[in-house]
Amino acid sequence: MITPTLTAAVETIMREASDRAIKARYRKLETDQIMDKSANGIFDVVTIADQESEAILTARLSQLLPEAAVVGEEAVAADPAVLEQLRDKLCWIVDPLDGTMNFSQGKAPFGVLVALADKGETIGGWILDTLTGRFCHTGLGQGAHIGDYRITARTTGATPPVAAISTIFMEPGQRDRFLELAAPHYTLADIPRCAAEQYPRLVLGTNDVSMFNRTLPWDHAAGALFLNEAGGKAARPDGSAYRVDEYERRDLIGAASPALWEDFARLALQMD
Repeated sequence: MITPTLTAAVETIMREASDRAIKARYRKLETDQIMDKSANGIFDVVTIADQESEAILTARLSQLLPEAAVVGEEAVAADPAVLEQLRDKLCWIVDPLDGTMNFSQGKAPFGVLVALADKGETIGGWILDTLTGRFCHTGLGQGAHIGDYRITARTTGATPPVAAISTIFMEPGQRDRFLELAAPHYTLADIPRCAAEQYPRLVLGTNDVSMFNRTLPWDHAAGALFLNEAGGKAARPDGSAYRVDEYERRDLIGAASPALWEDFARLALQMD
């Protein structure tokens, strides 16, 4: 169970990393502090802020729960074997700077994501928006909260529903076909390129549906649990639960309500 004491401690640690490593460098990065870590033809970057934030989070979370391993995005980039700990251990999962591309370009949104998983199942999630200070948190079976207030997911109420579809990691042909399938049924919205923003949008009535092709645990563990605990739905297109130890699987659908999820999943399955 995720206790209020644990959440308060995690929030303190996340705000420390956000203030010291991220805010302090916002719009102040030197050219040599932005590094290319592109892979498989997908342009991607890492900055000194990512590295410094992960160092703070790893050290402080390890002190908070010494029995838990830490699986950080940059640690995995250096040694992919770190991911294997998700299968059979209690693990902190850390995205030290979610929305790095936005941050490196001097624009919002970006934030910090932390989750706690036990043997592949996410049991806690925390999402901090660096610039606004919005703090979302959740525990398995305990509901979803923003700050001190419990929150229930709400739809946009729009007809057609609003869909923010991440096609960045799709093959070009697949991307075009999927957007053609979706366009008659949804108003297509831009994605924020930041899971720390995209999941709250599904809860707060900004978007109705999102789909993600790449589903790495540091991007989705906290947000998927937050959305589910708020009464929305995050699951694989076949309806199976999102698990952090299934990091090689592709595709994840999030929606502000189970009914919206079902409608979009039927569309997604046409891609098979």
